[in-house]
Amino acid sequence: KLESQGDLFTQTETQRRTTHLFCPVNFGGGEGSLDRLLPSVSTSLSPRKRTTSQCKSEPPLLRTSKRTIYTAGRPPWYNEHGTQSKEAFVIGLCGGSASGKTTVARKIIEALDVPWVVLLSMDSFYKVLTAEQQLLAANNDYNFDHPDAFDFSLLVHTLRKLKQGKSVKIPVYDFTTHGRQKVWKTVYGASVIIFEGIMSFADKELLKLLDMKIFVDTDSDIRLVRRLRRDITERGRDIDGVIKQYNKFVKPAFEQYIEPTMRLADIVVPRGGGNMVAIDLIVQHVHSQAALASAHQAQPLPQTLSVLESTPQVRGMHTIIRNKETSRDEFIFYSKRLMRLLIERALSFLPSQVHIVQTPQGEDYEGRTFHGKRITGVSILRAGETMEPALRAVCKDVRIGKILIQTNQDTGEPELHYLRLPKDISEDHVILMDCTVSTGAAAMMAIRVLLDHDVREDKILLVSLLMAEMGVHSVAYAFPQVKIITTAVDKKVNDLFHIIPGIGQTLSALLI
Repeated sequence: KLESQGDLFTQTETQRRTTHLFCPVNFGGGEGSLDRLLPSVSTSLSPRKRTTSQCKSEPPLLRTSKRTIYTAGRPPWYNEHGTQSKEAFVIGLCGGSASGKTTVARKIIEALDVPWVVLLSMDSFYKVLTAEQQLLAANNDYNFDHPDAFDFSLLVHTLRKLKQGKSVKIPVYDFTTHGRQKVWKTVYGASVIIFEGIMSFADKELLKLLDMKIFVDTDSDIRLVRRLRRDITERGRDIDGVIKQYNKFVKPAFEQYIEPTMRLADIVVPRGGGNMVAIDLIVQHVHSQAALASAHQAQPLPQTLSVLESTPQVRGMHTIIRNKETSRDEFIFYSKRLMRLLIERALSFLPSQVHIVQTPQGEDYEGRTFHGKRITGVSILRAGETMEPALRAVCKDVRIGKILIQTNQDTGEPELHYLRLPKDISEDHVILMDCTVSTGAAAMMAIRVLLDHDVREDKILLVSLLMAEMGVHSVAYAFPQVKIITTAVDKKVNDLFHIIPGIGQTLSALLI
């Protein structure tokens, strides 16, 4: 067993290239071909010496008069040409069963502070068992720790689409019944994807999709205790069955298929989620590879933003709706009046063309008409619905779609719960409506949903009554072609993600 020599170590490129490999021996658990699996590392080799890379290459930066651009990474990051890349940054987490991979992943997510991260677990991609295999599983005689237990084809297809920013449907696996549930989870592409699993480094095609590879190295005794606790309390197993499965399948699989892939890792994290030194260094490395939207908070507001002119009338209406003493009726009246002005402002950014008409007096008038197929309004539920009356009042026969996005209280990430979009929306100019935008997470997810339905980015207009600078920067940085229109931009967001100074009443008053 390779002993840990420190909190964190990396492999040099020379070490990775000189790794000696040999073909694996199938010790059972399935009859599928292992041709696509990486060969195992020879156990006859002397233990690898853990060293620290001495490379002192300069960080990949492009400095301009206005800002610093990091030239490595994935969206909303930049590539080596200084232009935005189209793929997400994928971090692969490998390690033995119960080594703490999920804990490490969640701590990386918390420390990264990226607007949108997807955590993809290999456990979701167990194969559907036959009736015979179900009987073996019930008696703890089915090998879930063998490569043949996983649907690698579906996994590679799913991860590749996520990396491209497209939506995917992920199976939900039930460890109690050893089968997939009928309802699959829909996930949309993100800035960062963290993919974790015991066989994360075992497949050649999977490795090609990983931008950073991390191995979580935890003592075998600790892993066994964690597995006992998890399988008994969470998966309804008995202690004898768990120990039988561990000795017969889990331990041999770790030695044969998992531990050898440690040589492929860029970073090895001893002790798992408790190793905050390693996690902090990983986060620093990821940040050094990318310019995140949060780094641009002190920069000037983007050119894609249009703020309604602060006339005495507009300023007066803001004074009313921001006052905590304003009555509900007045708040609703002046909010709707501002929304009407906001929608009319947004329509001025739609493409138009010259159109000459004849007046009743027989004279020609050179006017303008909308130059596009259709206009569709899409509300981010529920607050976005409050802007629909203003849109219908100025756009005759406008089509309306709806997207329900809510924040998961456990992960803090936005999740898509409901979607209804008009047919052929890909041909339309879309006015995306949300009453307030604080961090921009929900707005970015809604934009990704529209892009996934083939709506062109430059045909999307995000319209909001009030926005925070954080949200403006996040959306503009991730989607530089989306036009953003609002009546005001406030400076801060508090710990509860409320815009500061914000408005006087909760927008739920507009929904009653």
